[in-house]
Parts: sequence; structure tokens; C-alpha cells
Amino acid sequence: MPASFDGKLVVAISSRALFDLSDSHRVFEKEGLDAYQDYQIAHEDDVLPPGDAFPLVTKLLAINELEEGAGRVEVILLSRNSSDTGLRVFNSIEHYGLPITRAAFAGGESPHRYVSAFGAHLFLSTDPEDVRQVLDAGYAAATILSGAGLQHKDDLLRIAFDGDAVLFSDESEQVFQSSGLEAFTASEKQAARQPLSDGPFKAFLEALHQIQREFSPQRCPIRTALVTARSAPAHERVVRTLRGWGIRLDESLFLGGLPKGPFLKAFGADVFFDDQQGHCESAREHVAAGHVPHGISNPRPEDA
Repeated sequence: MPASFDGKLVVAISSRALFDLSDSHRVFEKEGLDAYQDYQIAHEDDVLPPGDAFPLVTKLLAINELEEGAGRVEVILLSRNSSDTGLRVFNSIEHYGLPITRAAFAGGESPHRYVSAFGAHLFLSTDPEDVRQVLDAGYAAATILSGAGLQHKDDLLRIAFDGDAVLFSDESEQVFQSSGLEAFTASEKQAARQPLSDGPFKAFLEALHQIQREFSPQRCPIRTALVTARSAPAHERVVRTLRGWGIRLDESLFLGGLPKGPFLKAFGADVFFDDQQGHCESAREHVAAGHVPHGISNPRPEDA
């Protein structure tokens, strides 16, 4: 019988998000592909340092070690390397004892097309264009930003989300950007009982929630938070939308435009997903940040 990912949370990650490949990437940028390949092969027994998404991945995989979460998380490596140059990556995976066994090495091409083939709920990369293409295909994806992410010593996985253009569509953000705060507030109040459309991270949140339901509240290894610039009365539509989805968020912070960074630090987020680059830049001073280049706040150059 073929292997199946049914009932699993599937996360795909690029090699440069999982490990620090900055040295070899500099070789590629300065000297080209052949020099890069020679460098990787010459150093294939040198263990790579952890990358910006490494702590998140280790906490995700640790869920499998719990009785209620056994076998519920699958992490897949997607890489632009060839299998030959990617040997260093798998040697490093083995060194750290990470139970990652599946991979796609795209031989210099973007590996984004394999996200749908694996049925991944989330793709993490350092390449913004790969991330855009995955979002365009209808899957959650984020560009991991280097920064001062906190290294939490406990095993609790804390994931924070922005609302509009991440968990929800950007329909409300479009009103805000075109007509201003007063029009946005009036529109949201009028539409308070009309659910927001799905955003790119809804399916990922649903998969997290399904795992959470397997645990008692006291033993659950995942804690989620909504961290949004919205405030009352624009909060009601969000609350009712999540209720309609049947999804529970552990914490909801309606900040009314206050900087998100200090609140994310207080929550202790292992990662925060936001569609606005400015919010991610602020957040990365305190926690790991994933930029979601989706919606009206992220026009493509050809749309400008």
C-alpha cells in the first residue's frame, strides 16, 4: 500500500531556511554554479549550522515523540541543489538527528512545484519568488527573515498569525488602503456577521488545530495566537469568522495599530506570519518572522 500523509501536518522547507548556507551561497553568487558544486562536495562532511527556521522545525518534529502526536508531523526538504551537492544537507540532517527522510532536489530549478505534489500545508523558504509561486498555487508559504529570533528552551511550539491577507483574505485591507480607517471600521461593523473569506494560511491553521484537539489543554504542545492591528469594533467579524470555521486560537491580540514586536516577544512566538514587510521587520527584532507576500500590500513589480 502506498505511503499516505492523510491526517498529518506536512511542512516543506528549503535547505537555506533549515540550515545556514550563507558561505556556500556567497561562493555561488561570486564564482558561479560550478564553483558552488565543487565547494559543496569538498565540504560535504562539514556540518552546517542551524538556519533561521531550524528551531521551529525541531519543535514541530518533537510533536511526533508524544503519544497523542505520534506520526502527526512530516517535514520535507525542498532544495534547488542536485542530489549530489545536497548530500551535505542530508549529512547535516543526520548529524542533528532530525527525522527528515523525504526530499526533492530540483537541480538548480525552483522546487516550488513539489509543494502541491507532497500536499504540504506550509512552505518555508528564503527565496521570495519561490514563496510567491507557492502562494499563487493556493498554499501557505512565507519567506523566513534573518533576525534575532528567540531560542526558547521549552518544548511548547508558539505560532502567531496576522489576520488580514494571512488567515483571512485581504478584502478588508483593500477597503482600508483605498478609503482609510474610518471607512474600514464602518465597513467591518456593517459586515460583522458576514464571514471573511479564507486566507492562504487557513488550511495550515486547520491542520495545527486538528493536532491540538488530540491533546488535553494541559498537555498540548502547540499554542497559537492572532496578533492583529484591528481593534473594536472591527474585532467582531474576526471572532465570528473563526467561530464559523470551528477553529480555536489560544490567544487573540487586537492592538489597534500598536507595534506588534513587544507583544510577540511577550507571547514568546517561535514564528510570526504577516503580510506586511514593515511589521515583519519590526517583529524580527524580537522573534523569528515569516513574510507572506500576498494581497494588496504586496504588489508585483509588473503590477506597479
